[in-house]
Amino acid sequence: MVLQFIEGRVLESTEFARPEMLERIVALIRRCHLDVPQYLRGPAMMFWVFHVIRDYAHTLRELESSHVSELSRLIEIGRHLETAIGPISVVFGHNDLLSANFIDDGDRVWLIDWDYAGFNSPLFDLGGLASNNEFSDSMELDLLACYFDAPPSEGLLIRYRAMKCASLLRESMWSMVSERTSKVDFDFASYTETNLRRFEDAWSRFQEKRF
Repeated sequence: MVLQFIEGRVLESTEFARPEMLERIVALIRRCHLDVPQYLRGPAMMFWVFHVIRDYAHTLRELESSHVSELSRLIEIGRHLETAIGPISVVFGHNDLLSANFIDDGDRVWLIDWDYAGFNSPLFDLGGLASNNEFSDSMELDLLACYFDAPPSEGLLIRYRAMKCASLLRESMWSMVSERTSKVDFDFASYTETNLRRFEDAWSRFQEKRF
């Protein structure tokens, strides 16, 4: 559904490395998280990444995906990550922070594509932003410090890294499902492989507490 045409340009992932752009993006994410609920009416979705992961697993089994043999291990990792995150604060998340979903009109940055929007932990948007746009370690620390107005504690880093792993796992499993269901002319098999590799790296770092 198109509500308004925005004259502007889509952001590139590399632009998030500029401190002034990161500050603008964090301010926009905060507005999404805290202001949107003030205007919502009626039922609204809860986007809980671990439910999504479990549902993808059921779908992949029904589709007799070539990835079925991997699912038990991935679901067990998901359980571990969900436990590591623990209790959450609830905000209204965008839940799909690809660089292509930001438009800069020269005056402000707009968020588009609200298909996955719903209540969630703020850490999912932060972890998704970092994983989707391949933030460096220092950029991730800057992101958390900017959002929370303080350097992240070790406890926050653990929860954040767990959510980042979950974001990469969800993207990998979404691609697995898309391999069997999508009509789009795109190499989903390669996309799955790329995201699984990035997920495994993030999971290894999480286990080793390399933050």
